Amino acid sequence: MPSFQCQTCGAAFDIAQSTLDKFPGWRPRFCRSHSSKKSGSSQGVARRKKFVPSAAFERESLTLAQVLAKYEGGPESGAFTDGSSMPNPGPGGWGVVLVEAGEIRAARHGRHPKTTNNRMELTALIEAFRLLPDDAEVTVHTDSRLCVDTIEKWAPEWERKGWRKKGGEIKSVELVQELLAQRRAHPRCTLQWIPAHSGQRWNEYADRLATAWLRDEL
Repeated sequence: MPSFQCQTCGAAFDIAQSTLDKFPGWRPRFCRSHSSKKSGSSQGVARRKKFVPSAAFERESLTLAQVLAKYEGGPESGAFTDGSSMPNPGPGGWGVVLVEAGEIRAARHGRHPKTTNNRMELTALIEAFRLLPDDAEVTVHTDSRLCVDTIEKWAPEWERKGWRKKGGEIKSVELVQELLAQRRAHPRCTLQWIPAHSGQRWNEYADRLATAWLRDEL
């Protein structure tokens, strides 16, 4: 599930991909507690109508070179991943960039004709760990809090129960199993959540890799 950072309080909040798909061009900027809809602020509504669609359109159309020219914030080392599908489910892609002291060491991206947002997020993380030697000490970043919680909290328990969970099936279980194996094969690495679309250079770069299939120019 895509995560964002509230521009009022700085808290992270999640928006379902299915909700985002209903409003093309919408880029959430505020958590539920600070949304203009809840507060009834007509000024906030006007600002959102004016700003959000153009900003989202600009972000989606940026090439990799334009991302590097536009964004400077965020960590300068680590593996950065992203994945998405448009609509969800639908065609989608994933992207990974490995960076050391601001220099790109490796980058990968791919696409799938029919997938889901979460499958692409999981795939991106799998590919990130595959880039790394077993003894690497690297922080692997994802803007999917769901993926972090799945691997760091829930998957080991599902494994102990024979890959079953209370309340239903484990979606994309084969990808969860592969990512858990890759995570364990890299015990010195850290899996860390990073806010989506908050102006952090390498998160934005990974996002552009994940959506490369939508553009003529990488």
